[in-house]
Amino acid sequence: MNLIDRIRKCFDLERVLYSGHARHEMRVEEFGQITDQEVYEAVKNGKVIEEYPNDRPYTSVLVFGKTNSKRPIHIVCAFDAENNQTIIITVYHPDPNVWDDFQRRKK
Repeated sequence: MNLIDRIRKCFDLERVLYSGHARHEMRVEEFGQITDQEVYEAVKNGKVIEEYPNDRPYTSVLVFGKTNSKRPIHIVCAFDAENNQTIIITVYHPDPNVWDDFQRRKK
């Protein structure tokens, strides 16, 4: 099972831990608040667009997905294999001035 599948399975099993930073960013997002349901929807149909193998204590990834209402969401998350849980590090609505098609950083 690849990493995105493990992350999705954690959502299905309700084995997801949001950092305080992620919760804060979800509340104050400049494009409008982001809900837990929107994060779930974006992860369920999302894909890994960047990997951060040197992050500690767990490697993390940037997942891009769209909600059922087509809102683009970026989720930085890590998979904790020992505890079989996904840790949400931060969540945000990607700025179109910074991202090409919300998937590649503009040069």
